[in-house]
Amino acid sequence: MPSGVIFSLFAFALYSYCDAIIKGFGSSLSVFEIAFFTTLFSLIPAIFTKPKGEHWRSFWRMKHPWLVQLRSLTGVLGNLSVIYAFTHIPLAEVYSLAFLAPVFIVILSVLVLKETVRGPRWIFLAASFLGVLLVVRPGFRELQLGHLLAIGAALFGSVTTLVLRSVATAETRVSLIGVASAYILLVNGMLMIPGFRMPTPEEFGLLIVIGAMGGTGHILFIAATRRAEASQIAPAQYSQIVWAIILGAVFYNEVPDALAYVGLAAVAVAGVLNVLYGHARIRVISRFGIGRVPLGTNGKTPPPPPVEGSTTTEV
Repeated sequence: MPSGVIFSLFAFALYSYCDAIIKGFGSSLSVFEIAFFTTLFSLIPAIFTKPKGEHWRSFWRMKHPWLVQLRSLTGVLGNLSVIYAFTHIPLAEVYSLAFLAPVFIVILSVLVLKETVRGPRWIFLAASFLGVLLVVRPGFRELQLGHLLAIGAALFGSVTTLVLRSVATAETRVSLIGVASAYILLVNGMLMIPGFRMPTPEEFGLLIVIGAMGGTGHILFIAATRRAEASQIAPAQYSQIVWAIILGAVFYNEVPDALAYVGLAAVAVAGVLNVLYGHARIRVISRFGIGRVPLGTNGKTPPPPPVEGSTTTEV
């Protein structure tokens, strides 16, 4: 197995553990506080991974300021949505809904960008959607706000990705990281004030752990892109479904039923086939290192890929 794939598996495992810890907060901290502190602490590792020649003091200089602002706004909304979902519904259900992002990306690309998508990819996306229906089963059980916000997180993530496809080659990484992080810190910093509760020392420790693990995952992911082809790395993101099942069962007594297992398998298999179809280029976005720029196998920012060769997940 290529070392890059191993690095990516470790990165996605760290993201999953972060999500599991976030779930443990439940309603003890507001989603605004969780988003604020996890972003703040995840910036510490990110500071040391900026490309040579870029400076944090220049992060506000942008060539496409309005698009970067839009991308940052959808990042804030997606970040809050998925954190709420993790703290209110089972981990496996959040992941299954969040992996709807590629479906939304293709639909928006066809409607907005007028791009062409071939039949096999529609089949894979349809299979993934049916898998989600088997997991969530709307109409057979009551959907909670967490389910709707998980779908919202996938939708916001798809908009974020489409914008990134337009600006990634023109903007510096410090701008994409700095502006997006500033949005999260400012918006959540203001919204958490009315109901602010000082985290306990134990909660602060967990928030620091989340930030450190998320930032470390970002570094591992960058290392992965420099050691393996994107098409080899991309399927690794679906390992998060396995982690969701394990962590949910071990720590929160969340055990999917047989039909849900079938649905989760359909989501993973269809997702991997979607990645492997054509010439895949991975683009993974996470609230940990929310300013992440898609990286090619040489560690540099690639040109915007066509829909037929791209996969995107926001988790």
